[in-house]
Amino acid sequence: MNIGVCGNHRYGELRGLLEQLVALAPARGIELFSESLLADLWPIPVPDLDAAPLDLLLTFGGDGTLLRGARMLEDRGVPILGINLGKVGYLTSVSRDALAESLDAIVAGQYVTEPRQALKAVIQDADGHFTPLDLALNDVVVHKGGVARVIRLDVEVHGDDVGPYSADGLIVATPTGSTAYSLSAGGPIVAPGVKALILTPICAHTLAVRPLVFPSSWDVVIQPVDPAEEEVIVSVDGQVVTGLAAGSRVQIRVAESPVMLVRIGPEGYFQRMRQKLHWGDLTDRSPI
Repeated sequence: MNIGVCGNHRYGELRGLLEQLVALAPARGIELFSESLLADLWPIPVPDLDAAPLDLLLTFGGDGTLLRGARMLEDRGVPILGINLGKVGYLTSVSRDALAESLDAIVAGQYVTEPRQALKAVIQDADGHFTPLDLALNDVVVHKGGVARVIRLDVEVHGDDVGPYSADGLIVATPTGSTAYSLSAGGPIVAPGVKALILTPICAHTLAVRPLVFPSSWDVVIQPVDPAEEEVIVSVDGQVVTGLAAGSRVQIRVAESPVMLVRIGPEGYFQRMRQKLHWGDLTDRSPI
């Protein structure tokens, strides 16, 4: 079984976990492949994963590392299992202490894969040229760069003019991303199986503006009301940032291929909500 590995250097325990992984892999018939950024952390040389025929990708870190792993494997259909080294880890489903048990379950086929909608955005400039952006599992956000201030953005959904928004920015989120930035901005939680997209304004400057939920088959076009608006940026999953030149617009739609997330054990979506987001009342919380 070919397993790729990517991780976040920021976590001090990563080197020890990679050493543990090297020790566990041979007995389980696992061949390891690594992103190049981890070359200095492995106890032995590990082949690069770029061109490897992977059966699964392990990400060591928080949700941000898993999001980066999804971009690395765009259109390859490789399932992703997140090993949580962070605090919340809403997308990462396995603790660092359960590495051996997780590998056993993977080799035995005792896991499920959850297809998650992703987004593909392109920027169309004033001359009609298109620049594709990286895959987004959570969201694509259009907002001002530099000093935070209001921006007026015109929005079109499925060819229908929604109208201008005055806000600090706009978030187009997948159901997976509905529990991320969109939720912090007041957007709804949408279960992953729902085929929908969420449009959430950031700090809208009127109470009449509320988040929208619409079919995932509809595309979204966002552009500044003022074509000469400066310092507008587009961010993908909060990690990849691209400037929006004057007269440009952003077109966002669901990616053709979903991202496959691996789940091990009986934990369900709403159980993760209770544990990670502290959903519900306080009766099951330990006293401080």
